Amino acid sequence: MQLAAKCGRGYHLAVFRSPDRVADDMIEVVPSTWDGHGARLRLRPPRALSRRQFILLFAVLSGAMWIVAMLGWWGGNAFAPAFALLHSAILALALRALWRGGERGEEIRIGPEAVEVTTSRSGAVFRAHPYWVRLCIERGGERVSLASSGRQVQVGDFLGPAERRELADTLQDLLAAASGRNR
Repeated sequence: MQLAAKCGRGYHLAVFRSPDRVADDMIEVVPSTWDGHGARLRLRPPRALSRRQFILLFAVLSGAMWIVAMLGWWGGNAFAPAFALLHSAILALALRALWRGGERGEEIRIGPEAVEVTTSRSGAVFRAHPYWVRLCIERGGERVSLASSGRQVQVGDFLGPAERRELADTLQDLLAAASGRNR
C-alpha cells in the first residue's frame, strides 16, 4: 500500500481525514491531531472469540460439566458437585487469563516531530525524531523493528506474518511522510 502515491499536495490531510482500518482491526490507523499531521497506529493481537463468545464458551463448558456432575451425584457420587464447582472455578480463571493476555497492545505515534512507541504493559519504550528513525524488516517481514541512535524496539510481535508485512508497509509510508522524504 503506497500512501504517498494516493495524493500529491496535502498528504497528511488527504490520507488521514478518517480512520483507515487494515488487517481486521489488528492494525488501526487513526489521525493523531486535529490538523491531520501525523498518525497513530494501534496494534492489537488477533482474537478468535469476542467477549460474548467467551462467556458463552464458559457457560457451555460449565453447563456440560455440571450435567455430568449431577448425573454422578444421582448415581451415588457425593463429591461430584464439589469437583464440578472446583472445575468451574479453574475454567473461569483459565479463560480470564486467556482473555487478559489478548488485551495487550502497542501504540505507535508518528508525527513531524517525534516517533513514539508505547506498550500497554510497560508504557513508553521508544521515542525519536522521525528523520532519524530507521525501519528494520528482518527475515522477510517476520520481524519488524524501529531503530534510532543505537536503540531498537521490535513492534507487532503478536501479529501474524501477513499483518506484520502490512504493518511494515504502513510504517514505511508514514515514516517517509513524517520526515519529509516522500516529497
